[in-house]
Order: sequence, then structure tokens, then C-alpha cells
Amino acid sequence: MRISAIITILALTGLINTPLQAGDAGAGANTFMAKGCVGCHGAAGKAPIAPNYPAIGGKPADVIAAELNKFRSGERNNPIMMPMAAGLNDADVANLAAYLATQ
Repeated sequence: MRISAIITILALTGLINTPLQAGDAGAGANTFMAKGCVGCHGAAGKAPIAPNYPAIGGKPADVIAAELNKFRSGERNNPIMMPMAAGLNDADVANLAAYLATQ
């Protein structure tokens, strides 16, 4: 069996958690501004307004997507981020992750 077929099977069965398509960083930048993320995480996600808000710009896309999905599912509990993430769809998460990873 070819490696690409094995990776595809693992991804589809959930044994590895990698997105099947990359997000659009340009769309992610728009979402970052439109959803108000900049209000807490600062410009490009690198200048949080308070020490308890993380700098998220430059983090790997898969890490950002995983954390947003944890907030969306309720696995990660945070009274600010849970409602923010609840309004995101899968494309929004991929796009935000792509944008922030490039910062």
C-alpha cells in the first residue's frame, strides 16, 4: 500500500488529526478582524492586551485549529473563547489557523 493511501485512511478514520485542506490566510485575516479577535490577542495575534491572553500569532496552524475546536466542542472551557469559537465553522477555523500561522 502506498504511503499516501495509508495517510488518507488514517486521516479519514481520525487516527491522525490533520486537516485535509489548508485554510485561506487572507480569509483568516478578515475573520480575525471581523470576529474581534484583535481586541484581545492584538495585531496579528502577537500583542495581547493583557498577560492572561495568549500571543497566538506564529503558532502552528494545527495547534491553533485544535485549540479552537476544543473551545467549539466545550472540551476546553473558557467563558470568553467558548462563545467566540461557537460562531466559527470548519472553514473559519482552517482560515484563522492559516492566517495566524503566517504571522
